[in-house]
Amino acid sequence: MIEQTVDIPTRHGAKTTFIVHPERDAGHPVVLFFMDAPGIREELRDMARRIAAVGYYVMLPNLYYRSGVLELADLPTLPEAESRARMFDLMGSLSIPLVMSDGDALLDFADRDPAASNGKIATLGYCMSGQYAINFAARYPERVAAAASIYGVQLVTDQADSPHLAAQKAKAELYFACAEHDPYAPLEMVEALDQTVKSKNLKGEVELYPGVHHGFAFPQRPAYDRPAAERHWERLFALWRRRLD
Repeated sequence: MIEQTVDIPTRHGAKTTFIVHPERDAGHPVVLFFMDAPGIREELRDMARRIAAVGYYVMLPNLYYRSGVLELADLPTLPEAESRARMFDLMGSLSIPLVMSDGDALLDFADRDPAASNGKIATLGYCMSGQYAINFAARYPERVAAAASIYGVQLVTDQADSPHLAAQKAKAELYFACAEHDPYAPLEMVEALDQTVKSKNLKGEVELYPGVHHGFAFPQRPAYDRPAAERHWERLFALWRRRLD
């Protein structure tokens, strides 16, 4: 495969983005992979490589570039409580409008790269970024054919741009993977989200993964659950085959 790390210009500065795609052929469907709260790290790059290995052009942007942070592992070591507070501060520095602007720049870059298809794309977000994957599908209803949120947070809020409302403007097939035990996305939110999908006849699915915890898909996290992680890969690859290939 071909890998590169590029600085993509945005209205707010250069956004460092890891891009990986197959070595042969061209015109690979684009997958915008939005990071979780702990940020860019080799664990996420390996996941991007797994996606690219089956035929996709994967873009994994550093969403913390406005704060001048590339990887949290490169920051000075702090006690655990302070380290978590720093991560939540970084997460709080983001908003749906800011990340939508980032997505615009990613799409513009991909559309100028012969290795990427300029057709239908997919969005994927974990944890804090599930909301961004869904909202970008609403921003580009004619381009985003598949949008997936994996244990996403803040999917049902009282804001005008709440993902559960944005989903109703999307034409993509939507997939929400939710952990049974998740303090950041409680079952009440999952039930409200599921009711929206069903009552509005949205093309998509809210799937509850029983017995697992927030973070189950990440191999380096204590919550990692291999069967659940592999199930989420099966769901994603099937979704993209239906909608992108």
